[in-house]
Amino acid sequence: MSSSEKSTYGSILKSSALIGGSSLVNVGISIVRAKAMALLLGPGGVGLLGLLNSVLDLARTMAGLGLSSSGVRQIAEAAATQDSQRVARTALALRNAAVLLGIVGGGLIALFSRPIAVFSFGDASQQGAVALLGLAVLFASVAGAQLALLQGLRRIRELAMANVLGAFLGTLGSIVIIYLFRRQGLAVSLICVALMALAGTWWYVRRVELPAMRWRWADLAPEVSALLKLGVVFMASGLMMMAVGYFIRMIVMRKLGEDAAGFYQAAWALGGLYVGFILQAMGADFFPRLTAAAQDHPRCNRMVNEQTEIGLLLAGPGLLATLTFAPWVIRIFYSGQFEPAVEILRWICLGMMLRVVSWPMGYILLAQGARRAFFWSELAANAAQVGLAWLGVLYFGLKGTGIAFFASYLFYWMLIYAIARCLSGFRFSPASRGIGLLYLVLITLVFVGWYFVPEGWVMAGGTLAMIGAGSFSCRRICALVPFERMPGPAQRVLVLLRLASPPARV
Repeated sequence: MSSSEKSTYGSILKSSALIGGSSLVNVGISIVRAKAMALLLGPGGVGLLGLLNSVLDLARTMAGLGLSSSGVRQIAEAAATQDSQRVARTALALRNAAVLLGIVGGGLIALFSRPIAVFSFGDASQQGAVALLGLAVLFASVAGAQLALLQGLRRIRELAMANVLGAFLGTLGSIVIIYLFRRQGLAVSLICVALMALAGTWWYVRRVELPAMRWRWADLAPEVSALLKLGVVFMASGLMMMAVGYFIRMIVMRKLGEDAAGFYQAAWALGGLYVGFILQAMGADFFPRLTAAAQDHPRCNRMVNEQTEIGLLLAGPGLLATLTFAPWVIRIFYSGQFEPAVEILRWICLGMMLRVVSWPMGYILLAQGARRAFFWSELAANAAQVGLAWLGVLYFGLKGTGIAFFASYLFYWMLIYAIARCLSGFRFSPASRGIGLLYLVLITLVFVGWYFVPEGWVMAGGTLAMIGAGSFSCRRICALVPFERMPGPAQRVLVLLRLASPPARV
């Protein structure tokens, strides 16, 4: 492999370092929040909070119209021209559109709070809580626009710090609110989280120096139009994803009760925590880089394979650890009351493996401008997950939600691979296939072991598999990325573990 080809792996790791570090801190903050909520609210309260959060996510996604995603691209395009006036105009259009959409979205959720509450919870008892979520929609909309500004300007350090600051303040405030008011403070705690996220972004966005300019809506109309046209595609995908979470939680709550919804919420939060961290860290600049290579099919396909390799190498050991120690993970992060969530978590880990493999391929559709294919593939996959969840709960009870997640991602992986083959002739490289097969075998063995082997043997075997996989991943990454191109913390860890040696000084 030539040095030019190796440079892509280095770019992936470098762009992931700051976002990954902030995401790791946020993971710790999320764990503290989840533990506090479990102890203060119990399974039923956690389930209720999860459903309220799903309502908020749906409303925020609909109100935002994809601005937080399209804004990144529009700001980056403006910044590339080095025209400060254009950057200021785009940033102003983004912020004003976010405020307007946040007000409209928040007002609508308050106006229709009663039917939303009845549809979501079966009665109007949560109408007041739903109405209060309108404020959270407004705060989240503006915070998303400000994060898009930071990312579009490639202010990655400020972006990372804003996320950490907002998460810390939001967690602190929400725990205090729940401690004081218990279930009566659920909606207020979600408002607090959104407000603190807004405060975190404002603290760093205020440092961005842009020229002041007078404006009228007519002047900003072209910029807003461009933002919305691109944003609708992202919104559709995000909306469908949020809708899936909403409907599955509603199915579980209505069929199996509040406690079951809490068990599902716990398994889902832990199952997606590590993989979400990996994908968010890697995705900081993957889409813009892939878009630039979209018409060069061999280069595009190579980048997707490289992203897939790094994703598997980073996510595989973590998924093995979660599978191996699932009972302990649930007890530590929640409590012994959440024991039924363990089996769901195992099935979700299987599905997350497929998510890591299919995620980079999905960006080929957007990079190629295949918006219709992207929309219909997302619709098919999300509809399949909801339908499978309904059947799973009907025939298998609570664990059916986990089985449905795995089955839906198996379907999505086959679907997105077929579409990517048609668009760019994509095929998995030998390296991607080899790494994927290795982790698939290890994860399957540990998963099946829980059903046929005593717990002690599974723990021992899973631990050995996790250690071996971690060592393999570290050595493989060291072979792909020159030592000097790795982030500083990674260099120090590798040297400490004697997996790499610093270059000799001349």
